[in-house]
Amino acid sequence: MLTRRSFLGAAGAPLFARSPRRLNVLFIAADDLNTALGCYGHPLVKSPNIDRLSARGTRFERAYCQFPLCGPSRASLLTGLRPTTTRVLANNIDFRDFRPDAVTLPQLFKNNGWFAAREGKMFHMNVPKEVGTPKYQDAISWNHSVSPPGLELQTPGEGRKLSPPGVSFGMQWIAAATATGQADTNAADGALALLEKHRSEPFFLGLGFIRPHLPFVAPSRFYDLYPLDSIPLPENPPDDLDDIPAASKAVRPQLWNNMQMDAPKIKEALRGYYASTSFMDDQLGRVMAGLERMDLASNTVVVFWGDHGWHLGEHTRWQKMSLMEESARVPLIISTPRQKTRGKASRALVEFVDVYPTIADLCGLKPSANLEGRSLAPLLDNPGLRGKKAAFTELRYEQITGRSIRTDRYRYIRWEGMGGGEELYDHSTDPREFTNLAAKPEHRKTLETHRRILDAGWRAAL
Repeated sequence: MLTRRSFLGAAGAPLFARSPRRLNVLFIAADDLNTALGCYGHPLVKSPNIDRLSARGTRFERAYCQFPLCGPSRASLLTGLRPTTTRVLANNIDFRDFRPDAVTLPQLFKNNGWFAAREGKMFHMNVPKEVGTPKYQDAISWNHSVSPPGLELQTPGEGRKLSPPGVSFGMQWIAAATATGQADTNAADGALALLEKHRSEPFFLGLGFIRPHLPFVAPSRFYDLYPLDSIPLPENPPDDLDDIPAASKAVRPQLWNNMQMDAPKIKEALRGYYASTSFMDDQLGRVMAGLERMDLASNTVVVFWGDHGWHLGEHTRWQKMSLMEESARVPLIISTPRQKTRGKASRALVEFVDVYPTIADLCGLKPSANLEGRSLAPLLDNPGLRGKKAAFTELRYEQITGRSIRTDRYRYIRWEGMGGGEELYDHSTDPREFTNLAAKPEHRKTLETHRRILDAGWRAAL
């Protein structure tokens, strides 16, 4: 297990004290991105630039968000506090309303003399209607804060709506002629300009891409990477939902049953998600190439993350706001100039609240003592180290509350409201969580163990 001493480096000495130069941070977020990436083993998705970043850093195979929704997840990651602490339990809530004195991760760097800049979506931003607006982006956290505009639904090109009339959270794709006018293109342009201008001073640059968030907008050349006849349909047992509690199926119920899409539309939706992911990857590659060209890579920590998972038809569900693996598991890659081990995967259980103390640790900064995660720095040099006993994810929806833990072998979910209920899945035999074991007598002992872990809370699982 990681020890308290290992958080601080040898003999508790801060890393900054041993470094002649302050490290830069390039902090990259992708909106609604799951682990459908080449480096995570996806057989179709082309993500060469993210894959190269993984090859020079550490890929966390079992990283989990604290809330499978944009606003709560981002507020938690950027404050290092869990959703019940920030009290951001839905979108369109400003964490400052409840935690006015919180020091965010970029704010910590700003307060310590780094140039803290934002290009794109870092905190919550409604997409597409608030693209280009500064709402919720917490101006106090930044020296420079820009929300690049984007054409979104006004993008000229071929496309269509996939979900039927009356179904909210609609699925829609657009294949554009060029990348010009897209928010992610503009964000990459802005990031490159900032790197050039501030290359001689320490910086924390938050680069927030909005793809692959709906609508699926990408240049047509990225759609060409995924011919429809090459895309397999998701496979689910016909009785898959029979053992899932009613409370689970009542969370955004429009997202089950494939959102009423037929097989051809499902393939189009998958194609749109994959194309949008590859487009985002291409913009990331432009910025990474600039980092190398400006001779900044050798002194820059690069962090890449997606704010929560996203269903792609697993269990006939789409999008987010479930407590299953596809919604709770997230991509997380960290690359540092001085790590000894590169290109390896860590299977330690880690959480998004761990990102803040990790980056502070790597750069020799001392954050507030109230952070609710732990530094992952030891895992960068030794990915084989064990992580936490459990990772915690929760959600709230109307009168329904769900709480989940992911342990080394199992996922346990507890529901309150709509009759409540429990779910237990054995990932050693059922990695896609098709068979709920909670009601099976032979798994009673395992169920009780996981009830105790959930009740004991995250502190007991460190």
